[in-house]
Amino acid sequence: MPALTGLNLVKNREPIIKAQSGYNIRAIAAKAIFAVLEQRKSLQEVLPEALLKVKEQDKAWLHEMVYGVLRQLPTLQFWLRQLLQSPIKNDARIIEHLLYLGLYQLHFSRVSQYAAVSETVSACQPLKQAHLKNLVNAVLRNFERQSIADKPPEEERVSLNLPKWYYKKLKAAYPDNYQDIAVQQACKPPIWLRVNVRNISATDFAAALSSAQIQFEQDAQMPSTFKLLDNSRINQLPGYEDGWFSVQDKAAQHAAHYLAPQPQETILDACAAPGGKYCHILELQPALQQCIALEVDEIRSKSILENTTRLGLAAPDVRIADANDIARWNSEQRLFDKILLDAPCSATGIIRRHPDILWLRKNQDISNLVSLQAQILDSLWSQLKPGGTLLYATCSILPEENTQQVAAFLARTEDAIAIPLDPTHSGDGSERQILPGESGMDGFYYAKLQKRYP
Repeated sequence: MPALTGLNLVKNREPIIKAQSGYNIRAIAAKAIFAVLEQRKSLQEVLPEALLKVKEQDKAWLHEMVYGVLRQLPTLQFWLRQLLQSPIKNDARIIEHLLYLGLYQLHFSRVSQYAAVSETVSACQPLKQAHLKNLVNAVLRNFERQSIADKPPEEERVSLNLPKWYYKKLKAAYPDNYQDIAVQQACKPPIWLRVNVRNISATDFAAALSSAQIQFEQDAQMPSTFKLLDNSRINQLPGYEDGWFSVQDKAAQHAAHYLAPQPQETILDACAAPGGKYCHILELQPALQQCIALEVDEIRSKSILENTTRLGLAAPDVRIADANDIARWNSEQRLFDKILLDAPCSATGIIRRHPDILWLRKNQDISNLVSLQAQILDSLWSQLKPGGTLLYATCSILPEENTQQVAAFLARTEDAIAIPLDPTHSGDGSERQILPGESGMDGFYYAKLQKRYP
């Protein structure tokens, strides 16, 4: 059967299933996907609004479908091109995104073929594209009849579900294992918890989880780190309201340990929102002289207060300012013993949690971020005491943001030296690149720098 187009429909004789009463969850999902891919909105902006529109029992399904389409987008586009003579354009373009959803359901989900086809067709009505029901029905049925999924794409980046810009960068940076990294980034990530040792011991928290019949693994190297093995809701876990734990990936939990806060130190956590690392610092060392959370985004900074309040920590010293605007946020002209710089970055290490990154980022964004990181590094270095340490961190896996950035900083900064991340471990290096999936972690980078005495 020939490919179909939104302009020249092939008459399909199979019955069209009428939409069920009430909302159509597939229409809501298609709008969310459209908002990311066409309107360039982030999932953090789009998904909460979409979830408000669906029934409680449908929230997990909506989340899985939207994330799944974004993770498999190049494959879905490859399939759809074989089923359409030309893209669907103008006001009807949202139907193309609805078809991505339908194809994903048919091949990757446990949704029955009947439901995937009939309910996706029904979504045309609330999307105000009822005239394209026959098209949607025919495309989805032809996908099955023609065994489209059995024809693998020739282009490797499509089979790896990567955009061109990221495929080139990933292959150049990791020529020996870029394929494995891509596979890991398409996987659903685990949920990691960090025990608030000021409120409960790791042993008691483990006992509470076991008593609630919640499956978990306790990390051998980091006993206060737990990985959930089931789909329990976070706010229903034991001790959530009492501040027993935080949700934080294991890779990010290394930050406070590498910083190693000591009593009476002054510490700056730059780019601090949502406050996970800031709270961890306060949990590890309650006897700090001062700990400032610096954040440029006033809205995001509110999460720092919310987290410290739930965890029962001291009221945070939050300052809203650009890190480069030192006069605005450091009027006391205080120098710090330690600085944590969790720098703005491409977030390529957390793509499995935020697959929209692949489609919202552009190649030029990386060079702009590298310039910004260098500016912030130089600015904050001037706020560090002689003998003090700066921990540079990103959730990126791109060398230009990490190893190359640090090497360039050391080359232009005479009083900066690289020191071991963890001096208690013999032979521990001054930097560490964690790749996605390594021990179940997100991708993350750390480097530890010390300011020489004059």
